Amino acid sequence: MAATILIVEDEPAIQELVSYNLRNAGYVILCAGSAEQAKDMVNDVLPDLVLLDWMLPNVSGIEFARMLRQGARTRAIPIIMLTARVEESDKVTGLEIGADDYITKPFSPRELIARIKAVLRRRLPEVSDEVVEVGGLKLDPTTHRVTVNDDGENQSKSSEIALGPTEFRLLHFLMTHTERVHTRGQLLDRVWGDHVFVEDRTVDVHIRRLRRALEEVGKDELVQTVRGTGYRFSTRCEVGVE
Repeated sequence: MAATILIVEDEPAIQELVSYNLRNAGYVILCAGSAEQAKDMVNDVLPDLVLLDWMLPNVSGIEFARMLRQGARTRAIPIIMLTARVEESDKVTGLEIGADDYITKPFSPRELIARIKAVLRRRLPEVSDEVVEVGGLKLDPTTHRVTVNDDGENQSKSSEIALGPTEFRLLHFLMTHTERVHTRGQLLDRVWGDHVFVEDRTVDVHIRRLRRALEEVGKDELVQTVRGTGYRFSTRCEVGVE
């Protein structure tokens, strides 16, 4: 579940340097040399994060960031400004327009990757490769394994849960957004992708499969149905949920 990063940079040398290092770090990379080209790419594939140069031809990076923040489909995309503008007022402008971080040139690839990881960890934890532990379940995105601590005296013993790829992604998303209720449409966008055209009831099918797998280890109650709304992952049992 590697994160997709869109690099919007009109200087070929910088674009190549950044894309090379980010690919080596395991990210899926898209590149655009202008805001117009980037807009077309976003319409085709919604990236997990945008690295955005300020000084772009025709439409500036600031204007493009404003466009992203105004769109219902794109307003939640994390944005990191990547620019030679070092004045405090410029940084304030970038952050006020909705950028999540602001990196000035020149920069080191290590710093850039660290900043990207920090933003993704904060804004999109489901695309992180960090191990998640909630309610006795342990999910490791790197090894694609989900384990549960066995009840009883031997708490160090664990059982692995067999999940299909979609159920794994669904559980990963729910475990990184605990106590929040998500509609079927929201789950389709975040787990399947907003350009995958399937029926909302597809979510119900995979929720049932996920619960069956969790039921075998007594953890199916963690995935709750909130009547008339959607689903959530919770360690609390409340009225109005199934």
